[in-house]
This record gives sequence, C-alpha cells and structure tokens, in this order.
Amino acid sequence: MRIGDFLKRGDKGAQGSGGAPGSANKAGGGAAGSGGNGNKAEIGNRIVMILLPVLAVLFLVSVVMDSFYILSETESAVVTTLGKAAVNNNKGLQFKIPFLQDVTKISTTVRSFEVGYIEESDGTYRNVESESTMITSDMNFVDIDFYVTYQVTDPIQYMYATEEPELLLKNLVQSTIRGTVSAYTVDSALTTGKSEIQQNIKNIVMEELEEENIGLSLIDISIQDVEPPTEQIKEAFSEVENARQNKESALNEANQYRNEQIPAAEAKADKIIQKAEANKTARINEANGQVARFNSEYGEYVKYPLITRQRMFYEAMEDILPDLKIVINNDGEGSTQRMYLGDLDGSFSTGETKGQETDQTGGESR
Repeated sequence: MRIGDFLKRGDKGAQGSGGAPGSANKAGGGAAGSGGNGNKAEIGNRIVMILLPVLAVLFLVSVVMDSFYILSETESAVVTTLGKAAVNNNKGLQFKIPFLQDVTKISTTVRSFEVGYIEESDGTYRNVESESTMITSDMNFVDIDFYVTYQVTDPIQYMYATEEPELLLKNLVQSTIRGTVSAYTVDSALTTGKSEIQQNIKNIVMEELEEENIGLSLIDISIQDVEPPTEQIKEAFSEVENARQNKESALNEANQYRNEQIPAAEAKADKIIQKAEANKTARINEANGQVARFNSEYGEYVKYPLITRQRMFYEAMEDILPDLKIVINNDGEGSTQRMYLGDLDGSFSTGETKGQETDQTGGESR
C-alpha cells in the first residue's frame, strides 16, 4: 500500500465521522510512517540474505582460481612470497598460496631480433641505415646486417636486474658490432673476414652478458649480409670477390692434382727402391755364394792341385763351349783325333780324318 493512498483514506474517514481534520491527519500520518519503515527493513533483510551466499561463492571461486596456475613446456615461473622470489621450473598444474604468493610466468623459448634491417609483415625486408652503416679501419663505409638469437636462462635476474633487458641486449650487440667492425678493413669485412668478425662479436657479447647478469644468454649471432653502401662500389667488390673465388678454385684444383700425383710418384719410387734392394740382396747373396764356392774349391785345390785344375778347366769348357768340338793334332802326317765335351764322363769318341779337314780347321790344335 502506498503512503499517499493511505493518507487519502485517512482524510476521507475523518471527514465522514465528523471529527476534527487535524487530529485525523496526524493519526493517519503516524500509521503510514510506521508501515513504510517496516517494509524497507524487510526488503533490506531479504537483499542481504540473497547477496551474502552469492558473495561467499564468488569469494571461494576467486580463491580457488587464484590458488592454481599452469606452466607449459616453454615457461618458467617466478613465485614471489612476501617479497622473496623463487623460480619454479616444474611443468603442468601448480599450486600457490592465495593472497600471499604472486606468480609471474616467463617464456624460455628462443627469441630473436634483427640488427640493420626489419622484417615487414608481408615478408619483405627494410634496411635500417642507422644500424647497418658502419665505418671500417681504413675509413670506408660498409652495410652489415646481423641476426641475433637469445634465451632467458635466469628468470629472477631477467625480472629484477634491469627494467628492459631486451633493450640492454640490443644496445650491447650494436655497440660490440661497431667496435669490432671498426678494427677490420672494408676488404676484409666484405670478403675473408666475415667469419672472424662474427665469432669475435659473439665472444665479446657472451662475456658482457655474463658480467652484467641480466638473465639472458646469447644463443647465436650471424651475419646476414655485407655490402658496400653504393652500387658502384658494390660492383667493384663483387668483381674482387669473383676473382678471389676463381683463385681459390684454381688453388683447390692444383692441390687436388698434386695430391693425386704425389702418392703415385711415391708408390713408383718405392717400387724402384724395392726392386733395387732385391737386386742388391740377390747380388750380395750371389757374391757370398761365389766366395764360399771359391774358398771350397781353393781348399780342394790345395789338397789336389792337378785334379782340381783339370776339373775346373772342364767345368769352364762346359760353360763356354757346350756344343763345339775340339780337334787335336797328334802327328805330323795329317791325321787328327776328335773329342766331344759331352763325353767327359770317360767314354771319349775319337775319329781320324785326312789332312783336308785339318786344313779346313786351320791345321792346328785347339
């Protein structure tokens, strides 16, 4: 019942009874005020009874949700308990004390950035001259682009050692690149000194990161492109690079031919040496055998000089005149006697001929 309606009803009742209007209005106003306050209190109680369970459920849900977190394989967590930080490297569902512990997830995947160029969203590359243009030791300019990869290895230092660790790393890399390139000539930077420059920069940056201890570790830094700042110089250095490559190719071919020929020549020389050594050994053995034979025959000769001389003579004749016949003149009447060397076993065959054969053989004994 509305208060206005209640008051209207009170006025009408007072007029119908003929009573005083003032006293009727006062009585009606008091009753209306008492009924309105009771309704408001009842409504407030109902609202409180409804809101309290809802707020309790919401509180419990927030507590439960704040008590757990999930770490993937490429994440680590920095858990801060009343100002004290600790690292959690366990993966999966993790528990934390609500309202007392704060968790910050740190990605440990390999990250990267470019120095000297920017990769656009459409896959193209845009040169950044303020980063790529550098001066060499011989006061020339060169454009060098680098690609840097790094990783978070200490999440606590990464969070608290410096406000922007990636920016500090990039500034450190750029400073090291400029200092290293300035120690090389432009010819070396464009041709043979690339790998040395790259390795020196990597070593210096790794040492600096270890000293700074900002929670980052350098994975690799590689030169993407090196070229002169103008097209004319670029063409000239391209010709120089081609000449160097041709020189290296010729040297490689010459070294390959040398490596093929030297083993063959060494093998041939070894074969000749081995053959000479074999001949040497054979001749030495033969000479030793002849010496031993001579000593043996000399011993026999000392014992039996005549017989030994005859035997040696016959053996010599066997070697020198194997198929010849000897004609011996026995008298002066022209008769001859023949003896074959093959009959030295004692069965001599003799024969007589006339002086005509003697004349043909020279008429002398041989």
